Amino acid sequence: MARTNPLQFIQQVRSEVAKVVWPTRREVVLTTVMVFIMATVTAIFFALVDLTIRGGLQAVLNMFG
Repeated sequence: MARTNPLQFIQQVRSEVAKVVWPTRREVVLTTVMVFIMATVTAIFFALVDLTIRGGLQAVLNMFG
């Protein structure tokens, strides 16, 4: 593996960072809101599934218990 000196390394890092396309503030806010919405929808879905399974299990146990 070829070794580079620290100055070359820093120059390479700066040139690579310059190629990065940074998101705009609007994009960051929009994707953050979408993540919160999806997390909320997922939490509600799994809460409903949990309640359904719990109710079904209690019904089965009450029939035999």
